[in-house]
Amino acid sequence: MKTNIRNKELSQIHIAKKELGLDDETYRAMLWTCARVTSSKDLDFSGRIAVLKHMKARGWKNHAAPKVAREKVNITSKIHALLAEMKLPWSYAEGIAKQMYKREKLEWCKPAELRGIVVALLYKQNKERETGND
Repeated sequence: MKTNIRNKELSQIHIAKKELGLDDETYRAMLWTCARVTSSKDLDFSGRIAVLKHMKARGWKNHAAPKVAREKVNITSKIHALLAEMKLPWSYAEGIAKQMYKREKLEWCKPAELRGIVVALLYKQNKERETGND
């Protein structure tokens, strides 16, 4: 359970880094200032919380996972895992839902539409791996 929380927090840190447009040098300086580490893998619990608070203070908004019906939980978890692995925010998946299915929110998608979003994310992931942008 602790590993899941740690991974979620690290994922949020990397998403925030991307959304705030931090280059590597600035990001590492921020880690050092907030928690006296140069890599997020070295952050302990209090360090992760300090970094996330700092990033929120700088304008990052944590886009929490959508609340979905029980029959959609597994597929939504898959979407979450793919987004985290590619370091993309929830708003990216919502953009896919809007473009493909004219749905403003993932919560409003049908299970088949959510599966389509998974396919789109897998396609993006495979394309990035092929081009070396991973």
